[in-house]
Amino acid sequence: MTTSETPASALSGICETHLPGDPGYDAARRAWNLSVDQRPAAVAVPGSVAEVQALVAAAAAAGLRVAPQNTGHGAAPLAAGGLEDVVLVRLAGLSTVSVDPAARTARITGATPWAQVVAECAPHGLTALHGSSPSVAAIGYLLGGGLSFYGRAHGLAAGTVRAVDVVTADGDLLRADATEEPELFWALRGAGANVGIAVAVEIDLLEQPDVYAGMMLWDREHAPGVVATWAEWTRDLPESVGTALRVMSFPPLPELPPFLSGRDLVVVDGTLLEDDARAAELLAPLRALGPELDTFARIPALGVLDIHMDPPEPSPAVGDHAVLGPLDAEAVATLLALVGPGTSPGLTITELRHLGGALARPADGGGALSAVPGDYALVCLALAPQPEAAAAGRAAAAGVVRALAPWALPARIATFTDTLEDPATMFDPASWQRLTALRDRLDPERRLVANHRV
Repeated sequence: MTTSETPASALSGICETHLPGDPGYDAARRAWNLSVDQRPAAVAVPGSVAEVQALVAAAAAAGLRVAPQNTGHGAAPLAAGGLEDVVLVRLAGLSTVSVDPAARTARITGATPWAQVVAECAPHGLTALHGSSPSVAAIGYLLGGGLSFYGRAHGLAAGTVRAVDVVTADGDLLRADATEEPELFWALRGAGANVGIAVAVEIDLLEQPDVYAGMMLWDREHAPGVVATWAEWTRDLPESVGTALRVMSFPPLPELPPFLSGRDLVVVDGTLLEDDARAAELLAPLRALGPELDTFARIPALGVLDIHMDPPEPSPAVGDHAVLGPLDAEAVATLLALVGPGTSPGLTITELRHLGGALARPADGGGALSAVPGDYALVCLALAPQPEAAAAGRAAAAGVVRALAPWALPARIATFTDTLEDPATMFDPASWQRLTALRDRLDPERRLVANHRV
């Protein structure tokens, strides 16, 4: 090895590879979350499953570890754990989706985003338990649990996974399902990249050509009434209703529509798996508050991906998260004191995502993560275009989480956790014990690296 060579140099003959100092390294290592500065030993972009296998074997021989990454939406904890001896394997080159309408299943490979998956399902009157962002890669979301607006009726999205094609820490390609490699199949559905690099999954689909969905919007001056009403409204809703409430502060950007640009708002969005009359009846308490904008209506299922208004392009953001139990009047008052009218919280989004229903019930034959506790997920995010803004945003998000600690549970949701936390808080104790034992057996040298490391 010459002075200019590194252990990662041995990977260059396998596939497209970018090493520190190479002209393409900075672009290749960029995560979707632009606030994350991930600096791996190398970035590899395989064009086939065989190349993924070869990468894993070559990395092990060179004393390096491997971290698969689809888009990098949740890259912050991965980077915070250190990547100096890690090869980042970007799977965009393997991305495809195929739908079997008769079986109501889809096969998804590589880093295929939800927008592509749902678009392929739509002509067949089908959809999936997708998330609220069209740009998130389906496989990472699914194997991290997956919280969908449909989840209160149907459970975690991980429960729809029928099979996984996975490259193990030894470089073997296995198919894991309920009968073949069942223990690995169990672990993948929740622990994901801790136990293998998933190159393809097969999932069950929903027969859902259209859905009653949309959003309501108020100026933030109406937050006291809206937050209190929504908190009360969500206590007795049927499981067919999945919504989120957000207090949002938009910068005055010309690319934003006028009803968003430079404004502080309260937004409720989500879906109702009901007929139109029943959906209107259920929404009546919110409509009585006189929203400035109300788009709730029956729409094609494909349109559900747009209602949450997630950024269409990579953006820099930092945040914090907690799982909350029931919210009483004191909890609502505490939240409003921090993000309500007249405050300057320093956050772009403060979100409460309604949980419960089927999300809280462990699924028969489910994986390492088949349910989540609590009544609400609290998610606090701040745009962070500069390091100073990132520090302030983290502090603001942590402040809201800390203030609501009296209503918090000792649990976290992996897909909402952008900080380096104890991953044991993301699983029930029995599953965590089983998972760590399996990890010790499958990958004792910890060659595989995940966002949340077991």
